[in-house]
Amino acid sequence: MTDSSSRDAFGLTGRTCVVTGAASGIGRAIAMTLAAAGARVAILDRSAESGQGVLEEIERKGGSGLCLTCDVSNPASVAQAAAATLTALGPCDVLVNNAGMIKAGALESLSFEDWNTLLSVNLTGYFLCSQTFGRQMRETGRGALVHIASIAANHATPFSGAYSVAKAGVAMLSRQLAIEWGQYGIRSNAVNPGMILTPLSQSMYDRPGVTERRSEAVPAGRIGRPDDIAQAVLFLASDRAAYINGDEVTVDGGFSRMLMNLIPRAGYERPTN
Repeated sequence: MTDSSSRDAFGLTGRTCVVTGAASGIGRAIAMTLAAAGARVAILDRSAESGQGVLEEIERKGGSGLCLTCDVSNPASVAQAAAATLTALGPCDVLVNNAGMIKAGALESLSFEDWNTLLSVNLTGYFLCSQTFGRQMRETGRGALVHIASIAANHATPFSGAYSVAKAGVAMLSRQLAIEWGQYGIRSNAVNPGMILTPLSQSMYDRPGVTERRSEAVPAGRIGRPDDIAQAVLFLASDRAAYINGDEVTVDGGFSRMLMNLIPRAGYERPTN
């Protein structure tokens, strides 16, 4: 995949990294990036076929890992995945909570079932995986948790059902884990993606003009890519971030800092060429 010196640049060679929702999009990019850094990667996803495809790609590039079918909202499924990972790859050193879903809907008409379904995957699943794989980390006295939250955790996204609520919960879960588990040598941090083009969001960008309008709203001038998130995760998972705990890294090209750009300010307009 890379030469030995660059592979160990982040100190992850030989460590076991678990990535949930790793079969596509951001999760796939994270799994590939951690594997390129020398980690053994456990790919957890509901889709065994897609997950196996990611594993085979990792192996073709000289990496190693394991693919497991897992429903993160099911305690028994998570426990089985943790046991299989321990047997095949050793105790978990890094857990990346990434599995998620989104379902549009206004709160006034959102069904109890849809509310619970989204929370069970986007928040409860993060808790279950953290708790279960965290036991392995406490046994070894070290570990890193990286939770994929969203800028929606801090900026309410209307008509997105329970999505913003769940992501806000992820941010608080990460902080609480950092406080409770720091004494065991375990760090917990979150990454807040902005607008990222993935298979999950592709349909939005297929509409005429959406990509252009959204790109104009981002200081970086483009929509994010899964690898943008993966690079932030790589840093937080590594020993380079050894003294970063209970924090959040926003990866959105500057979009969430654009508030004052949304209102008219005579004399302060962007220069035109």
